Amino acid sequence: MAKSSKPKPSKRLVSLDAYRGLVMLAMASSGLAFARVWEQSREQVIEQANGQPWQEAWPQLWDVLAYQFSHVPWTGCSFWDLIQPSFMFMVGVSMPFSYSKREALGQSKLRMLSHAIVRSLMLVLLAIFLSSNWNGQTNFIFTNVLAQIGLGYTVVYLLWRWNLVVQLVAVAGILGGYWFYFYQYTIPEAEFSKVKTVVTEQMELDADEEFNQFPRLPSHWNKHTNAAAGFDREYLSRFPREAEEWEGRTYWVNKGGYQTLNFIPSIVTMLFGVMAGRLIRGDRSDGNKLKWLFLSGGICFLTAMAVDTTIWPAKVPHCNWSFCPIVKRIWSPSWAVFSAGWTFWILGLLYWIIDVRRWKAWAFPLVVVGMNSIAMYCMAQLLKPWISKILRIHLQSIDTLLDPLTVRFLNLHTVSYDYLFSETFAFAPFWESLARVFVLWLICLWLYKRKIFLRI
Repeated sequence: MAKSSKPKPSKRLVSLDAYRGLVMLAMASSGLAFARVWEQSREQVIEQANGQPWQEAWPQLWDVLAYQFSHVPWTGCSFWDLIQPSFMFMVGVSMPFSYSKREALGQSKLRMLSHAIVRSLMLVLLAIFLSSNWNGQTNFIFTNVLAQIGLGYTVVYLLWRWNLVVQLVAVAGILGGYWFYFYQYTIPEAEFSKVKTVVTEQMELDADEEFNQFPRLPSHWNKHTNAAAGFDREYLSRFPREAEEWEGRTYWVNKGGYQTLNFIPSIVTMLFGVMAGRLIRGDRSDGNKLKWLFLSGGICFLTAMAVDTTIWPAKVPHCNWSFCPIVKRIWSPSWAVFSAGWTFWILGLLYWIIDVRRWKAWAFPLVVVGMNSIAMYCMAQLLKPWISKILRIHLQSIDTLLDPLTVRFLNLHTVSYDYLFSETFAFAPFWESLARVFVLWLICLWLYKRKIFLRI
């Protein structure tokens, strides 16, 4: 193992907290319900632009918002798909800072390894707890982002001190091995027949949309029939499970196509973060750091797009192949690399704006959340339904009190909270999501002011 130099004290980089905060706020916002508004109230939304100069552009804008703030059905990438890889990437970025600080405090390698193992276990247990929140019993599912981080965290810890060459070899080995694991797998006919019955007859989903994403070689990365889906059918049924109408006590499929083994290529996502963290923490000039962040992102894009041309923004004659489809839901090797391109670039942009140019004031709302990312994640998982209920109850009551006054003295009705949150108002889901995430941000601000930070 390469010997690490004596760690130096380092100031806290605001851009790292801002990136974490951006990710957590986006996650907690539920995409501001753009996709839901557009899907449920398309005609009402379009009517808002009738007679306006931007009437033709209005539906196109909502198409873009709905796409970017929801997960793509299978292959491809939207802004919303980048939340989880960004979260995991930033876990890796923080490692060189965190463990170098522990070394400076004199902690032994054994103690730090013990900390990493305990943290891994706590993340997995917390993920199970959050996933079980609305279930009748413990829900042993491991696709939650905290579980995915926990399952791979110790492996990343064991690799973070090694030099760049060793880490790149690990990246190639993990992704190459995982690619071959999918390539060699074929679902048994009897198992496929049962899965298809469960999905099409009992879950009442469309067979083509659920099973036929790709032909030929890329079909090894199809939904429900890939190697990771087979692994989950084999092993998740061994955990105690709550009986469901269509499942019984046997695990058959994850409706969204997410799988436990996603944590294996996710190790690479975190390892890319480690590389970025070591670069930023190092002695290079700011210009050199930025050059390598953006160059690394570009290399990731080119590599991923070389193995899957379907992601190209335009079709090129004679360039139509996919050796490994870019699929976020199963964290395909090409997705791990492609999404890393975005995370390198986003980090580079924020680092340049905030820590190099020192334009920091605007980032304060993000930093407030970024310094309490675990707290924000848990609150978003546990409190969102309750907050929505409270907002409806009390804001509607306030509106009821104010409405007679506005009618009497102003001769008009308010654009009221009752209206904003009513089921008949097309944009009600947007206002509810915005108000809810603002309440969560206020809680984070309260914690920040009192220097209360949740750590694992």
